[in-house]
Amino acid sequence: MKAQEYLKSLRAKSANELKEELVALRKEQFNLRMQKATGQQNQSHLITIARKKVAQVKTLMRQQVK
Repeated sequence: MKAQEYLKSLRAKSANELKEELVALRKEQFNLRMQKATGQQNQSHLITIARKKVAQVKTLMRQQVK
């Protein structure tokens, strides 16, 4: 999914759905870090992508509060 499409889908979600998305992304990020630590990961760029998605979700959550 392209970045713009991903942001559009995030903006359409409610606060609870964003929280669920954040939890899922954090789990994915943790799993990627564990794979890297054990030497199983070949695609190190996925960690960066997961970190950016977490930041995007947190930013949208903050914007909805205001």
